[in-house]
Amino acid sequence: MAATEIAPTGTGPGIGPEGAGLGSARGRIWRSLRRNPLGIAGGIMLAIVVLAAVLAPLIAPYDPTEVHFDAPFQDPLTVGYLLGTDDLGRDIFSRMLFGMQASLQVGALSVLLAVVVGTPLGLLAGYWKGFDAVISRLTDVTLAFPFLIIAVGLAAISGPSLSNAAIALGIAQIPTMIRVVRGETLRIKESDFVLGARTMDASGLRIMAQHVLPNAASAIIVQATVIMPVAVIGEALLSFLGLGIQPPTPSLGIMLSDAQQYIFRSPTAAIFPGVAIAVICLAFNLFGDALRDALDPTSTSSSRSRTRKKNRK
Repeated sequence: MAATEIAPTGTGPGIGPEGAGLGSARGRIWRSLRRNPLGIAGGIMLAIVVLAAVLAPLIAPYDPTEVHFDAPFQDPLTVGYLLGTDDLGRDIFSRMLFGMQASLQVGALSVLLAVVVGTPLGLLAGYWKGFDAVISRLTDVTLAFPFLIIAVGLAAISGPSLSNAAIALGIAQIPTMIRVVRGETLRIKESDFVLGARTMDASGLRIMAQHVLPNAASAIIVQATVIMPVAVIGEALLSFLGLGIQPPTPSLGIMLSDAQQYIFRSPTAAIFPGVAIAVICLAFNLFGDALRDALDPTSTSSSRSRTRKKNRK
């Protein structure tokens, strides 16, 4: 995937005023997103999920930890319980809203950690061969282990909590982010505007900050949307195993863990949290794919050429 190459301000051909190039780029990205129905669907789903999680304290009809011993295993659409209740009579709908909030919090924190740590390491590895020899070897060793194995191991060492789960998942995602940023840096540093900056005796750090990083930003953003659903699934797994968020705090993984022993008595108690995890991951994947195509002018132009060929036929 190629990132958009942006010539330095005032030196690129046809840029004009400082905001002109950015304005045209935003317009192109917006037009590409509007022409992608799956991306629009993913964006709408993602907006609904985020709003539901943020507004959970206002939307939830009950406290997610409130127990109703007189109403266990209520069916969905029961009066007062939209999605029914679990074995302790807790409202499943309220617990799902707060569970999605916890999943998005852990996912966002882990992605932020991966971006903040992985981006500079990837830039150093891609720009300077001396750093590459060390960083790439460590990255290769880490990538030899499955992502979830690393996350589970780190969570077991640090102890179960929301913050520790986010840190464990973020550390496990750093090697992937390093690999992506390194690849983009290797490509961008051979561009004409980077070579021109070198001839003007610009320092390596200045070139990375002013030229390489802005042009690699699209790849970083897309990669963040890719690892976000992985982090959501990782949080659910850690909570399911007892290594993530701890009861009575609601989590989608905890809901699945509690429901497994009552799967035949109340299957909806397990189905609804599973569907919520699937919807979150699907929304991020659809929107991430659309964003990748919008930020990649090569794929956009090639799709337009294919459309023209079809119309001619």
